[in-house]
Amino acid sequence: MRVVIAPDSFKGSISAADAAEAIARGWASSRPGDELILLPQADGGEGTLDALEAANPGGVRRSAGLVTGPDGRPVPGEWLELPDGTAAVELAQMSGLPLMGRLDPLGATSRGLGEVIAAALDALARRSGSAAQSSDTVAPHPGADARRLVVALGGSASTDAGLPALEAIGARVPPPGGVILLTDVDAPLLGPRGAAAVFGPQKGADPDDIARLEARLDEAARLLGFDPETPGAGAAGGVGYGLAAWASRAGSGARIEAGSRYVAEHTGLPAAVASAEVVLTGEGRFDEQSLTGKVVGNALGLCREAGAVPGVIAGLVAHDPGCWSAALADLAGSADAALAEPARWLEAAGREAARALGA
Repeated sequence: MRVVIAPDSFKGSISAADAAEAIARGWASSRPGDELILLPQADGGEGTLDALEAANPGGVRRSAGLVTGPDGRPVPGEWLELPDGTAAVELAQMSGLPLMGRLDPLGATSRGLGEVIAAALDALARRSGSAAQSSDTVAPHPGADARRLVVALGGSASTDAGLPALEAIGARVPPPGGVILLTDVDAPLLGPRGAAAVFGPQKGADPDDIARLEARLDEAARLLGFDPETPGAGAAGGVGYGLAAWASRAGSGARIEAGSRYVAEHTGLPAAVASAEVVLTGEGRFDEQSLTGKVVGNALGLCREAGAVPGVIAGLVAHDPGCWSAALADLAGSADAALAEPARWLEAAGREAARALGA
């Protein structure tokens, strides 16, 4: 039997790659003869660089040095250079909510993201220039003409429309291949479905804070002049809006895409699911939102199209996925016990999945 194992990260607990390996160990302990294909996934948030790096063996992590963290403290910045010259940046890595010493919805900043983007653009420009000046001795970077910038937007701490990030980017322009913005939301910038109203509370904003943040976003919209109703403009506290406006102003344009679908395509998940009998996916908490733009919802959709048997493994299962599922909290006896040893209970879930779905 061919089994695809394609979980998201269990945020704050275990990475997608480690989760996939643990599930695979459990399945193999019950059915050692099966072919297991591990394809860790992401939805534009934490773990996106890991998933893209695993799917592109020639990719190289590059350091941007210390950059401004979301609460102003320095944090290490990094980006991923893919074999075709694409620069991939993950906002959660340097501007994510877990990096905050304490919640500060009005003071958190996206500046560090802009500093990493600036470092990536400068590095690619230097390499391209060196190749052009020394064409007899230096081979151009593979795919240099097609290089682009991919920004994974999930997990932000700020609600600042990306203005600090744009300040750090300065006069730099997007690469020739344009900008792709990965997100798991289609929220506009403003209004009751916008960045402040919907996502402000999880960043610590009370009703007064939300009103102030909404006013800031409205001011940013007037300043940048881009359409605030663009689906996904509200991603990452409006960083999606700011970067889309930057790319549009430069004439290259930006595409706002569902992160789960982008990562799935670039890791070969659709083709793998099409040739599999069973597909196991998972995340920290499965609920109704899991079916809208998340890794698990995308994987379940691919299973329906291909006729593969799906299974869902999650820390908590708060909504019926319509297929076999296992909750680590139930296997471990409590959520705290599952969080303390996630690999152990993911392995146990893999064994349960083999028994239930391996027939």
